[in-house]
Amino acid sequence: MDGKTLARIGAVVFVAVAIVATAIEMNRKPDGPDNAPTIARPSSMRNPLDAELARCSSIGEAGGRDPSCLKAWGEARRRFLGQTAPATASPPAASAAPTTLFPSAPTSADPATPALQSEPATSPVSPEPGVR
Repeated sequence: MDGKTLARIGAVVFVAVAIVATAIEMNRKPDGPDNAPTIARPSSMRNPLDAELARCSSIGEAGGRDPSCLKAWGEARRRFLGQTAPATASPPAASAAPTTLFPSAPTSADPATPALQSEPATSPVSPEPGVR
């Protein structure tokens, strides 16, 4: 036998074995699923916060105006950030006096302190007109 013919026979046998191995592998049943099966819990076992967040998500843009959605989102944010105490802020009372930004500054309504007069802002003038 010629060496060239022997090489061709070897190549044909190699390709045939590769095709048979591929066909066997494609027809084999998988051993197990790649992903673990997702088990849906009944709504009675779900966390009430999760159920409220799902409801708020489903109502869309109206969730931003819904007080229960705002409360649920705040609670979810608190849990996510790991804060121990819930952040509760009481709304300001309508009859409460407004807070001032600078409480130590004199106000115009206070008769004991004279009104502040502001001086006009001046820019430095150079002695030479061409130099700035």
